[in-house]
Amino acid sequence: MANSGKKSIGSLLLGKWDTKTIVGIAIGAALFGVLMDFGGIKVTTNTSLTTAYIVLPIVGALFGPLPAALTGLIGNTIADLIGGWGFWFDWSFGNAVAGFFIGLLPIYGAKIDEGVFNVKHAIIYAVTTVVGVAIGFGIVTPVLTVLFYSSELTITWLQAEAAILADASVSVIVGIPVLMALAKRNARKTNLTKE
Repeated sequence: MANSGKKSIGSLLLGKWDTKTIVGIAIGAALFGVLMDFGGIKVTTNTSLTTAYIVLPIVGALFGPLPAALTGLIGNTIADLIGGWGFWFDWSFGNAVAGFFIGLLPIYGAKIDEGVFNVKHAIIYAVTTVVGVAIGFGIVTPVLTVLFYSSELTITWLQAEAAILADASVSVIVGIPVLMALAKRNARKTNLTKE
């Protein structure tokens, strides 16, 4: 059966945009922000092994890369406000880049809403997640730290290394089972509606 609803890469990168997407980003960002402050274990100064990184794969799976990026960007800003840190846009943009890569699921054929997420998708997801988190915190955050704050990078590098290890670990180790469970649930729903 031919797929008449084939989408362009551009539309896949932008993700789905409707009222559900806006609400999903808002809820995802709020949850991400709260979990950044209260749902983790400190590993270094201002850096935690956090459950917030479970939110980005879910938003990416449901809505696409750009919504996942916005969830990371807005969510980190919310976390900064809740924590009383002020605004650290270098980290907010690092989370946006990580979220974008994490949300690339539809680009390589993972369609969680249709119940499609297999071992091949899980491997690609793991690789793109590690690369995205590494770029977000290993390149984007340090560059923006210098541009925005003219800060010395020693502490930023230590925090970035800890964030790469912690956030990539949570996204992969917890994210893959969550995505598989979502896909399995949606596959059952799809089978019920087809019959």
